[in-house]
Amino acid sequence: MKTEFGRARMMGINHVDIEVGQIDEALEFYGKIFNVTLRGRHEGMAFIDMGDQFLALSEAPVGGRDICRHFGLVVDDQAAVRQALETHHVNIVAGSFLDFYDPWGNLVQVVEYSEIQFTKAQHVLQGMGLGDLKKKESALEELRAKGMGPASS
Repeated sequence: MKTEFGRARMMGINHVDIEVGQIDEALEFYGKIFNVTLRGRHEGMAFIDMGDQFLALSEAPVGGRDICRHFGLVVDDQAAVRQALETHHVNIVAGSFLDFYDPWGNLVQVVEYSEIQFTKAQHVLQGMGLGDLKKKESALEELRAKGMGPASS
């Protein structure tokens, strides 16, 4: 679905990544404040579940350069974002994701609504003029595994 002027519409935040010292210390700290459910972990990173969104913790040296800090943006049409970036000569970061830096050095990671578990209520989608958006089966399975998705068809 193309939106006005053929550009993708921003729909929400998929996740936020913050730099921390040691992952175990950060998990302990956040666990003292919040009811933390660990979504996953790999070298130098941990992911704290927030329903259909998450907080990413990236291990970085204290006072180190901001090499991991970024935010994930949910869009209705990732291909339209790629086209706009190419049209405006914005460099896309090499890799398997659609990442780019804004002019101020902020890393933006773009994900498509259909491919992730992040969900907008149908009435919100309708209000945004996006009521026909659907989820891919893999995203629906992630939601079902948490008891937040529709029953299998």
